[in-house]
Formats: sequence, structure tokens, C-alpha cells
Amino acid sequence: MSATVLYTVLSLTGIGLLAAVVLYYVSKKFQVTEDERIARVEAVLPNTNCGGCGQPGCHAFAEAVVKSGDLSALHCPVGGNPVMKQVAEVLGVKAVEKDPYIAVVRCSGSFEYRKKTNVYDGAPSCAIAAQLYSGDTGCAYGCLGMGDCVVACDFEAMYMDEKTGLPVIIEDKCTACNACVKSCPKDILELWPKGKKNQRIYVACLNEEKGSTARKECAVACSGCAKCAEACRYEAITIDHNLATIDPDKCKLCAECIDTCDVRNIVATNFSPEKLQQASEHRQKREERERRKREEEKAQATANNNPEPTV
Repeated sequence: MSATVLYTVLSLTGIGLLAAVVLYYVSKKFQVTEDERIARVEAVLPNTNCGGCGQPGCHAFAEAVVKSGDLSALHCPVGGNPVMKQVAEVLGVKAVEKDPYIAVVRCSGSFEYRKKTNVYDGAPSCAIAAQLYSGDTGCAYGCLGMGDCVVACDFEAMYMDEKTGLPVIIEDKCTACNACVKSCPKDILELWPKGKKNQRIYVACLNEEKGSTARKECAVACSGCAKCAEACRYEAITIDHNLATIDPDKCKLCAECIDTCDVRNIVATNFSPEKLQQASEHRQKREERERRKREEEKAQATANNNPEPTV
């Protein structure tokens, strides 16, 4: 072996050893020690990395809760309250329980109610179709029916109904991860409180056109008639942009608004027919009492303004 080759090998070896020592020193000098609680929190999480908590994944969620130390604004929708109790134990803080949510479909415009006005001949994707046009029916607010939401769901909690062309939520599988909500370009999917006894009431329409126009586009569109709002005793229903909206925080699930909608566009989930009938009868009796009271007050006011002449 020549001296040149020998010197070269020794030089490279020396440089490599020196670089290794420098890198080792730098790594120790600037080492970032991760809080051991992050790994413990991540261990109790579902590790689905769905992003429903608002973080990029379960590890990011674990980092966020450890850094914050407060669980009031952070919640894992997949694990729910049981998992958050374990997280609270790891952090040594009080668990904050939150009502469970579920995805709901705020569109009733199935094939029989929305007539097709054109034929879409493009990529079978709601996201792509929404960028090109408003839809293959007259309603620009309804479901496009191509199933982006079903593809986005990692829990097989949704499927497209071939008869209606609308997505269907499988309640037992839905984790409220919010993936389907984000994937819908029409925003017809929304997370809604599951409610007591798994009951909930919401308006399945997003059409903001005026009544007659909306009904031409879809036979079951909300006309903004405000009958449901007038029937609600708890001010849970408001009319905005020709559309009825129910506030789940104010709704008492009395179901008295259901039959006021002439197209039955107010969805009452997991209510028995008997319960809905009782609610309707109760509302009618209440309205009759209020009508009689108004008539009596009107008669009394008339009598006060026209007293009988004294003899």
C-alpha cells in the first residue's frame, strides 16, 4: 500500500472520528427532552389519528394537552369521556365531561324530491364537482351524492343510500371525528349533540332561497314560513335567510314543532310515533288555550273602552 493511500485513509478516519465527537457533543448540548407524560397520554388515546380533536394526530393531541394542562378546550371525540378521564389521571387534573356528538345529514332532497336538470359527466368526486357547477338538480344547496364523506370516514360509519342518493349515518359506529364534515363541499354534514336517550331534532335543509323558489327546486325544501318558530316555547328555532334553524342548546326535545312543517323537514330521531302524536296534541291544546285567552282579553278591552251608559 502506498503512502498516499495510507495517509488518505488515516485522514478520512480522523475526520470521521472528529465529526462524530462534535455531533455527539452538539446533540447532548442541544438535546430536547420530551415530557414523559406525552407518551403516557398517547398510550391511552385511540391512536386513530383522525384529526377530530383539531390536532394533526394523536401524538400532537398528547403534546397539546400536556402543554396546556387544561382539558376544557381539548377533547378526543373518538375516545369520548372515558378516554378523557384517563388523560386527566395522567395529567393530575380534573376531567371535563362533554356531551357526545354525532354527524347528521342536513338535507332531505332525495331523488324523488329533486328533479335532475342536467347530467354530470366528470370525475366522481363531490369536491371536484362543486368547483365546476352547483349540482345536477335545481337546488344549489343539496347533496351532490358522490360519496366523498363515505370515503373520508375511517370507521365505516356511513354509506350512500342508492334509493335516496343521500348519505346515511350508522349511529353505533359514528365517533364524531369530523372527517365527513370537512370533506363535504356543500356543508350538509354537521356534528350535532346526541341528546338525551339518543334523541335529537334538527332541520334537514340548507336552502336559503325564498319559499316558492326553494320549493320549485326541491319539494321538501324549507320555505321559511316560521310556523315551527311560532310553535316553539323555548325560542330554540330562528328564521334567518329564509331558513329555519334549531339551536340544540335551547331545544328541549318537546317535539311540538315537528308536525308544523308541511313537508316534514324537521327530523326527529329516535322518537316513537306515540311521542310525536302526544306532542302534537299538546301543542294544539296549548294553542287553543292561548287563542281563547286572547279573545277574552280582547273582549275585556272592548268592554272597558265602551262602558254601558248609566241611567
